[in-house]
Amino acid sequence: MRNAWLAAIALVVMAAGTVLAEDHHYTIAMMPKSKGNAYFIACHNGADKAAKELGVNLIWDGPTDTDPAKQNEIVETWITQGVDAIAVSVENRDGLSTALRKARAKGIKVVTWDADAAPDARDFFVNQATPQGIGQTLMDDAAKAMGGKGQFAIITATLTAANQNEWIKYIKARLAEKYPDIKLATIQPCDDLQNKAFDQANAILNAYGDVTCIMAISSQAVPAAAEAIKQAGRNDVKVVGLGLPNENKPYVKAGITPSLVLWNTMDLGYLTVYAAEQVKEGTLKAGDSSMKAGKLEKVEVKGDNVLLGTPFTFDKDNIDGFDF
Repeated sequence: MRNAWLAAIALVVMAAGTVLAEDHHYTIAMMPKSKGNAYFIACHNGADKAAKELGVNLIWDGPTDTDPAKQNEIVETWITQGVDAIAVSVENRDGLSTALRKARAKGIKVVTWDADAAPDARDFFVNQATPQGIGQTLMDDAAKAMGGKGQFAIITATLTAANQNEWIKYIKARLAEKYPDIKLATIQPCDDLQNKAFDQANAILNAYGDVTCIMAISSQAVPAAAEAIKQAGRNDVKVVGLGLPNENKPYVKAGITPSLVLWNTMDLGYLTVYAAEQVKEGTLKAGDSSMKAGKLEKVEVKGDNVLLGTPFTFDKDNIDGFDF
């Protein structure tokens, strides 16, 4: 009698479409460009939240600074460990793509986030915003800060950073298209380090006397450049760029940084874990136009890009409404 009762329950469960099996406890290995960067720390917080919701094991590891060779080394370790999925913010596109192709050949699912690899080296790219949208917004903000004329300089993370080079491409295109009276004086790297960004900003102020705006496209560089301008007493120079609200609030309120462009970095980490889990599960696949991601609900999938959304501009009127 008991066996018949259990069999009846099993039939009901199967009819309801529920699979009686062990929960899927996938291991997702996620790598930032550098672990100490506040931007990536915020991404990690969002990733942790998603991992808890999904019941996946999250490994978070990466270089302590922007080191492409270290990224390769860590990916090779994950391949040996046989993780289920790898999610990486790529520092050197060409260098890391080879290792990621190797991971895929071993059956490991690969997504990139924040900065992309070669398309054949991953399954999907979790895109915080389109490079065109970011580049155009940054250039428009700089032009506004400069009154439509003069010289500006760019501080980037590294000269090999794939995502930032894409942004620069569109910054230059927007400059050529809309702002004939503005000139790009120089592009300098800071290795994603605040102290080096501070030094680069001072070097720019000393070497390029006509620069009236520094565009910092590394999150570490925005407050560093603003502090350099503050200490130099250069009220004629402004900072725009990509940065976190909390560490830039004093400079925004002081008028040194009229605006910041970014997205919700915690949501970027959160969405990346959801995408990696669904790629592994087979519920996110080529040809899909959308995916569901927990609290983010339905997000757009365009080709092999999972889109978080459009960039957001923070200024003195709205920045107090954000805490990250």
